[in-house]
Amino acid sequence: MTHLRRALVTLATLATTVVLTATATLVGAAPAAAADPGPPPASMASLGDSITRGFNACGWYVDCTSRSFSTGDYSSVNSHYLRIRAVNPAINGRNYNDARSGAKSADMYGQAGTAVSQGVGYVTILIGANDACTSSESSMTPVSTYRANIDAALNRLKSGLPNARVYLISVPDIQRLWAVGKGSGSARTAWSLFGICQSMLANPTSTSQSDVDRRTRVRQRVIDYNTQLAQACAAYGPYCDFDNNAVFNYPFTLGQLSGWDYFHPNTSGQQVLAFVPYAAGFAW
Repeated sequence: MTHLRRALVTLATLATTVVLTATATLVGAAPAAAADPGPPPASMASLGDSITRGFNACGWYVDCTSRSFSTGDYSSVNSHYLRIRAVNPAINGRNYNDARSGAKSADMYGQAGTAVSQGVGYVTILIGANDACTSSESSMTPVSTYRANIDAALNRLKSGLPNARVYLISVPDIQRLWAVGKGSGSARTAWSLFGICQSMLANPTSTSQSDVDRRTRVRQRVIDYNTQLAQACAAYGPYCDFDNNAVFNYPFTLGQLSGWDYFHPNTSGQQVLAFVPYAAGFAW
């Protein structure tokens, strides 16, 4: 009996130790830092490429900044700017579109400098489509280079605008672009005629293993870019937010693309970009 009692005491002690250790582990495990939205900003800037410029959303091969999902003022798009203006009228007229059509991640440092000179309180960044959508798979921006470019831009923003909120938006799934458009003769013609995103869109109807594998690798490159965005934002701190792949995961349709190039978002597509990431971000 003595041995039995000792065994029971030992088991009880072990059980208590396990519970206490588990509790200590749970208490000590700090959750991922949540983004700090702060008050609605009184100024904002958008960095990026032709998507942020609203390219082809209102006319034939022209920028349509009024329809930009970020800083546009076209009412039906209901951009981030208009959503913020509804709760903080002080932002009125202080919406700067610093994006440039054709831009890649390497251009973000310069655009960040422009945003710093404007003294804004909120910055959106959507960049990477042109880093992956190139003339061939081999000419895509390496992941390490993409990350270095993003870090350089973020460091410039953090140094020059230490109190600004920065929102990194995931790169759209360009393989879905191929999936929704490959059955459209108009889309295939535009892709070929204008040489659009040939790293992904070359031979759009081919089912050969080499083309299937190429598309998979290009999509993986975009996934890798988005992973780097998430990590870079986490390193930045609570004044940065990442959309947690909300844009990448959005199942956009052919009807949300420009009927001129079947690549850029049309007005409907810009509406999606205004709503989906905004709801996943600071959401003032």
